[in-house]
Amino acid sequence: MTSYDNQVHPYHAIADVVVAGQSFWYCWGAFHPQGGTPVNPTGALGQQAGNLKLAQCLVQANADSNTTPGARGTIYSYGVDGVCHQLANQVLYATSDGSMPPLTVSKARGYPLSSFIYGTYGLQHAAWAAKVAACSGSQLVARARPGGFVVAAGGEGIAVDEFERRATELLATEPAKLASLLRLRGEVQRFAAQSWPGTGQPSAEALNARNQYLIDEAAKLLGPEHFRMLFGAEPGAKVTLVDPQIAAAAGEIPPPKPR
Repeated sequence: MTSYDNQVHPYHAIADVVVAGQSFWYCWGAFHPQGGTPVNPTGALGQQAGNLKLAQCLVQANADSNTTPGARGTIYSYGVDGVCHQLANQVLYATSDGSMPPLTVSKARGYPLSSFIYGTYGLQHAAWAAKVAACSGSQLVARARPGGFVVAAGGEGIAVDEFERRATELLATEPAKLASLLRLRGEVQRFAAQSWPGTGQPSAEALNARNQYLIDEAAKLLGPEHFRMLFGAEPGAKVTLVDPQIAAAAGEIPPPKPR
């Protein structure tokens, strides 16, 4: 996540980004001069004008999420509160101008699966609303819904639960199945938000096993065709939302996490 086009300005180190007066957000990842994957050569997922000062307040730029609490936004614990997708969306919240929704990384691989469990901005709903209020003065309301939570500006603004919107569009002619899916989704998010036993960070293996079970339950409810259409994945396929290497490097931060 950058404030610059890294295809045009491939800064070789984070120090070069700082000197140039630009911003790079780690979002639980590592610094890369340029993005790109085999299926997406540039790594670009979208571009939209935004409020840089707000983005920098929501999530600290030019700082490693593993070592800097401010660079985690409200994804305090990787894999527990959310993953890279949700932290990137917190940065991109600053791209909303009040009349259109903010950009998200909805085109990223695995995003429909991730947003099913962690939502658009992670599971720390109250903390996220407080963060936005502190940085922008806008009041967000975290409201319980059949599909989990929707955080909206002023209680009535732009709903940001992309998963619920996509599910509603896909299952418009099957209201009973939609209602069942949203109830399941609500149960999934409540379950995922529960504290883990003990005080340590749960392992990537444990988190991925839990996520696999929850996603498999959605596959049973939806059936193969609807599952493929909604999640962009095959029913029963192994899902790895929590990267073991990132989870191993992630440390705990001192502040308590409100639920």
